[in-house]
Amino acid sequence: MLLVVDNGSVYTKNLIDFLTKKIEFESMSYNKINPSDLSKYDSFILSGRRKNDQKINALNSQIVKHAILKTRPLLGICYGAEILTLTLGGTIKKSKFPRNGTQKISITEKNPLCNEKIDVFESHTYEISRLGDSLVSIGNSNSCKNEIIRYNNSNIFGTQFHPEMTIDGKNLIKKFYNLK
Repeated sequence: MLLVVDNGSVYTKNLIDFLTKKIEFESMSYNKINPSDLSKYDSFILSGRRKNDQKINALNSQIVKHAILKTRPLLGICYGAEILTLTLGGTIKKSKFPRNGTQKISITEKNPLCNEKIDVFESHTYEISRLGDSLVSIGNSNSCKNEIIRYNNSNIFGTQFHPEMTIDGKNLIKKFYNLK
Protein backbone atom coordinates (compact mmCIF):
# COMPACT_ATOMS: atom_id res chain seq x y z
CA MET A 1 0.00 0.00 0.00
CA LEU A 2 1.08 3.58 -0.73
CA LEU A 3 1.52 5.98 2.20
CA VAL A 4 1.06 9.68 1.46
CA VAL A 5 2.79 11.70 4.16
CA ASP A 6 0.91 14.96 4.63
CA ASN A 7 3.48 17.55 5.67
CA GLY A 8 0.97 20.41 5.60
CA SER A 9 1.20 21.63 2.00
CA VAL A 10 -1.80 23.54 0.67
CA TYR A 11 -1.58 21.28 -2.41
CA THR A 12 -1.84 17.95 -0.56
CA LYS A 13 -5.64 17.99 -0.95
CA ASN A 14 -5.17 18.09 -4.74
CA LEU A 15 -2.87 15.06 -4.51
CA ILE A 16 -5.34 13.15 -2.31
CA ASP A 17 -8.28 14.01 -4.59
CA PHE A 18 -6.34 12.78 -7.63
CA LEU A 19 -5.18 9.55 -5.98
CA THR A 20 -8.64 8.78 -4.56
CA LYS A 21 -9.93 8.24 -8.09
CA LYS A 22 -7.05 5.93 -9.03
CA ILE A 23 -5.67 3.65 -6.33
CA GLU A 24 -5.85 2.43 -2.77
CA PHE A 25 -3.60 4.43 -0.47
CA GLU A 26 -3.40 5.78 3.04
CA SER A 27 -2.82 9.44 3.84
CA MET A 28 -1.51 10.43 7.23
CA SER A 29 -0.34 13.66 8.81
CA TYR A 30 3.37 13.53 9.62
CA ASN A 31 2.62 13.88 13.35
CA LYS A 32 0.41 10.74 13.35
CA ILE A 33 2.98 8.41 11.73
CA ASN A 34 4.65 5.78 13.87
CA PRO A 35 8.05 5.00 12.29
CA SER A 36 7.78 1.38 13.42
CA ASP A 37 4.76 1.00 11.06
CA LEU A 38 6.66 1.98 7.89
CA SER A 39 7.27 -1.67 6.91
CA LYS A 40 3.59 -2.19 6.12
CA TYR A 41 3.83 0.24 3.16
CA ASP A 42 5.29 -0.67 -0.21
CA SER A 43 5.72 2.93 -1.48
CA PHE A 44 5.70 6.51 -0.22
CA ILE A 45 4.86 10.02 -1.36
CA LEU A 46 6.21 12.88 0.75
CA SER A 47 4.12 16.02 0.28
CA GLY A 48 5.29 19.60 0.34
CA ARG A 49 5.09 21.65 3.52
CA ARG A 50 4.28 25.18 4.66
CA LYS A 51 6.84 25.75 7.38
CA ASN A 52 10.17 24.41 8.57
CA ASP A 53 9.82 22.05 11.52
CA GLN A 54 12.46 19.75 13.02
CA LYS A 55 9.89 16.99 13.68
CA ILE A 56 8.75 17.03 10.03
CA ASN A 57 12.37 16.94 8.87
CA ALA A 58 13.34 14.07 11.18
CA LEU A 59 10.36 11.90 10.25
CA ASN A 60 10.67 12.49 6.50
CA SER A 61 14.39 11.78 6.61
CA GLN A 62 13.63 8.53 8.43
CA ILE A 63 11.13 7.59 5.70
CA VAL A 64 13.74 8.32 3.00
CA LYS A 65 16.24 6.05 4.76
CA HIS A 66 13.61 3.33 5.15
CA ALA A 67 12.68 3.48 1.44
CA ILE A 68 16.35 3.16 0.48
CA LEU A 69 17.04 0.31 2.90
CA LYS A 70 13.91 -1.65 1.90
CA THR A 71 14.12 -0.62 -1.83
CA ARG A 72 10.64 0.89 -1.78
CA PRO A 73 9.52 3.48 -4.36
CA LEU A 74 9.41 7.02 -2.99
CA LEU A 75 8.32 10.30 -4.56
CA GLY A 76 9.27 13.47 -2.72
CA ILE A 77 7.24 16.50 -3.83
CA CYS A 78 8.81 19.98 -3.44
CA TYR A 79 9.86 19.82 0.22
CA GLY A 80 9.92 16.02 -0.19
CA ALA A 81 12.63 16.41 -2.87
CA GLU A 82 14.51 18.82 -0.63
CA ILE A 83 14.51 16.44 2.36
CA LEU A 84 15.58 13.60 0.04
CA THR A 85 18.50 15.78 -1.00
CA LEU A 86 19.41 16.82 2.55
CA THR A 87 19.17 13.24 3.83
CA LEU A 88 21.60 12.07 1.14
CA GLY A 89 24.25 14.76 1.64
CA GLY A 90 23.06 17.52 -0.70
CA THR A 91 22.14 21.10 0.08
CA ILE A 92 19.26 23.50 -0.51
CA LYS A 93 19.25 27.28 -0.71
CA LYS A 94 16.75 30.10 -0.61
CA SER A 95 15.72 31.03 -4.15
CA LYS A 96 16.57 34.52 -5.39
CA PHE A 97 12.83 35.03 -5.78
CA PRO A 98 9.80 32.85 -4.98
CA ARG A 99 8.82 30.40 -7.74
CA ASN A 100 5.10 30.33 -8.39
CA GLY A 101 3.36 29.30 -11.59
CA THR A 102 3.78 27.04 -14.56
CA GLN A 103 7.16 25.91 -15.82
CA LYS A 104 8.38 23.74 -18.68
CA ILE A 105 10.74 20.95 -17.58
CA SER A 106 13.25 19.36 -19.94
CA ILE A 107 13.98 15.71 -19.20
CA THR A 108 17.72 15.05 -19.40
CA GLU A 109 18.00 11.36 -18.41
CA LYS A 110 15.97 8.33 -19.39
CA ASN A 111 13.64 7.35 -16.54
CA PRO A 112 10.34 5.53 -15.92
CA LEU A 113 8.33 8.64 -14.99
CA CYS A 114 8.50 10.98 -17.97
CA ASN A 115 10.27 11.84 -21.20
CA GLU A 116 10.97 14.90 -23.34
CA LYS A 117 9.29 18.01 -21.89
CA ILE A 118 6.53 18.36 -19.32
CA ASP A 119 4.50 21.31 -18.05
CA VAL A 120 4.41 21.61 -14.26
CA PHE A 121 3.37 23.95 -11.46
CA GLU A 122 5.90 25.38 -9.02
CA SER A 123 5.37 27.03 -5.66
CA HIS A 124 8.50 27.24 -3.53
CA THR A 125 11.02 29.62 -1.99
CA TYR A 126 13.82 27.07 -1.49
CA GLU A 127 15.50 24.91 -4.10
CA ILE A 128 18.02 22.12 -4.35
CA SER A 129 21.45 23.69 -4.82
CA ARG A 130 23.80 20.68 -4.68
CA LEU A 131 23.02 17.00 -5.02
CA GLY A 132 24.62 14.33 -2.85
CA ASP A 133 26.85 11.79 -4.62
CA SER A 134 24.05 9.21 -4.93
CA LEU A 135 21.56 11.59 -6.58
CA VAL A 136 21.34 12.64 -10.21
CA SER A 137 19.27 15.37 -11.85
CA ILE A 138 17.00 13.94 -14.55
CA GLY A 139 15.06 17.12 -15.35
CA ASN A 140 15.67 20.85 -15.33
CA SER A 141 14.08 24.16 -16.29
CA ASN A 142 15.25 27.68 -17.07
CA SER A 143 14.90 28.58 -13.39
CA CYS A 144 16.06 25.39 -11.67
CA LYS A 145 18.73 22.82 -12.58
CA ASN A 146 17.36 20.09 -10.28
CA GLU A 147 13.63 19.94 -11.06
CA ILE A 148 13.53 16.12 -10.96
CA ILE A 149 16.10 14.04 -9.11
CA ARG A 150 16.68 10.30 -8.77
CA TYR A 151 18.53 8.16 -6.28
CA ASN A 152 21.05 5.66 -7.76
CA ASN A 153 18.95 4.58 -10.77
CA SER A 154 16.28 3.33 -8.31
CA ASN A 155 12.56 4.11 -8.00
CA ILE A 156 13.27 6.92 -5.53
CA PHE A 157 12.55 10.35 -7.02
CA GLY A 158 12.06 13.96 -6.03
CA THR A 159 10.31 16.77 -7.87
CA GLN A 160 11.01 20.39 -7.01
CA PHE A 161 7.55 21.17 -8.42
CA HIS A 162 4.02 20.04 -7.51
CA PRO A 163 3.02 17.31 -9.98
CA GLU A 164 -0.46 17.10 -8.44
CA MET A 165 -1.32 20.44 -10.07
CA THR A 166 -0.98 19.74 -13.83
CA ILE A 167 -1.95 17.04 -16.32
CA ASP A 168 1.69 16.21 -17.12
CA GLY A 169 2.46 16.07 -13.41
CA LYS A 170 -0.48 13.77 -12.73
CA ASN A 171 0.78 11.48 -15.49
CA LEU A 172 4.14 11.40 -13.67
CA ILE A 173 2.34 10.40 -10.45
CA LYS A 174 0.42 7.64 -12.29
CA LYS A 175 3.67 6.22 -13.60
CA PHE A 176 5.18 6.44 -10.11
CA TYR A 177 2.43 4.45 -8.40
CA ASN A 178 2.68 1.77 -11.09
CA LEU A 179 6.34 1.15 -10.21
CA LYS A 180 7.11 -2.04 -8.33
